[in-house]
Amino acid sequence: MLIDIVSSILLLGGALFCAVGAFGLLRFPDLLSRLQAATKPQTVGLLMVLAGVALQLRIVDAVGLVLVALLQVVTAPVLSQLVGRAAYRIGAVDRSSLLHDDLGDRLRREGVPTPKGRPGDR
Repeated sequence: MLIDIVSSILLLGGALFCAVGAFGLLRFPDLLSRLQAATKPQTVGLLMVLAGVALQLRIVDAVGLVLVALLQVVTAPVLSQLVGRAAYRIGAVDRSSLLHDDLGDRLRREGVPTPKGRPGDR
């Protein structure tokens, strides 16, 4: 009985996190904010859903869900980082919205030209 309640809370909470992430993906104005909305709440939401499902399964069957969770935790931030870096390098990021431009500083030190961010990009 208690396991069913905890599982239900995790499933509903995970679904809510995923919905909030999808809403943020639609509503945020720029690429970097959308990347944030696409990775953090979606990853937490999936982990909560997987935990809720795992509580309803036998231990042997839940081991596969641990592998899914591990894959998500490892790949989502890396993919987000690579997409953000690629967008920065092609000039799709409005640099005036950045508080501190670490990548730009590093690229300038290395002598790599950085394109200007387009302020009107959305």
